[in-house]
Order: sequence, then C-alpha cells, then structure tokens
Amino acid sequence: MALFGGFLRRLLKGLFRGKKDVKLGLYGPPNGGKTTLANKICVDWLGEEMGTASSVAHETREIQIKEQVTIKSKGKELTFNLVDTPGIATKIDYEDFLESGIEEKEAKTRAKEATKGVIDAIKWLDEMDAVVVVLDSTKDPYSQVNITIIGNLEARKIPVLIVANKIDLKKSDIKKVQAAFPQYDVLGISAKLGTHVEEFYEALFKITNK
Repeated sequence: MALFGGFLRRLLKGLFRGKKDVKLGLYGPPNGGKTTLANKICVDWLGEEMGTASSVAHETREIQIKEQVTIKSKGKELTFNLVDTPGIATKIDYEDFLESGIEEKEAKTRAKEATKGVIDAIKWLDEMDAVVVVLDSTKDPYSQVNITIIGNLEARKIPVLIVANKIDLKKSDIKKVQAAFPQYDVLGISAKLGTHVEEFYEALFKITNK
C-alpha cells in the first residue's frame, strides 16, 4: 500500500508539473510602453484590454495579470499568464507627479504606490519563466535602471527578449539598443501601431522554448 501511495504521489506530481502555468513578464522603465504592449496582446487574443496606458509615468503601480492567454503563430500555440509590472525606477519623487498637473496629496499617494510597485515587480522576478524587457527606443538604453533590470535577469538565468518600442517615432534608434545589450535578441516594434507584432509573437515561442 505504501509503495502504491508513493507511486501515486510521483504520478500526480509529474502530471501537475506538466500543467505548470508559464508566466511571461513585461518589465522595463516607466513609459517604455509595457501596458500598451500588454493591451495589444490581450486585444489580439482575448478581445479586451489589460490596463490603462498613460503618458504620465507610473500609471501602472500594481502587478496586473491576465491568465491563460493563448497565442498562435505558424501552426503552434503558446498559453501563458501575462504579467504586466510597474515601471522600474531607482528613484520615485512625488514632485514628478506634480509636474503632470496632479494635486499634491494624490501625487504623494502615487509616489508611495509606485515605490511599492517597484519592490513587488522585483520580487515577482523569481516567479517568471520568461521576460520581455520593453524599452523606449528613442531614449538612451545605457541607463542605470536598464542595466539593473538586465543584471537581475542574468543573475536568475531567465530567458529574455528585448523589445525596442516606439519605432514609429523619428528619434527611434534600434541599433543603439542592440549595441547596449548584444547578448540578447532585440526586436523593434511599435506596440501602439502594431508594427512587427507578428514577429514579436513568433519570438515569444523562442524564449519560452515552445
């Protein structure tokens, strides 16, 4: 009986391991376009948006999850839980919100929430099976925030795809992003316009080994 019980436990463990939910995280600095990309993915495959995108930094201040997103590309299917994270920043000052026309009380609340969101996002790295780093391709990629994010991912040996977003803008420079992080695949897209999104979906299969 004990032998059967041990066999049953191993069998069930194997079954549940096979059904493990793949967690795909969207990471990056504020205003890189993570939520815009998350919304594009969710509209394409679920018919609904995930969150609110805004030009104000730290609009996303809590972890947002869409479960069981199934994408298809070249006859293959990939199902994952999509995790949109708050923008990572080394410093969050409520005065930055004041410059966006937000009242002082709300600005201080937002700054506090955004700080907690950054901490939560870093904690969630340990849960990720693969990560898409979303960078604004019009900005200098050699920032302390970007280097910190990439360093954390490398330390955890998490598969990474770097998305150079906003290629629809004149100042976009994908080559600079590629030069900054030559160890990773860099894909230029416009999450807003949907440019190269099909190639993005194909790339997700590669980093999740599907």
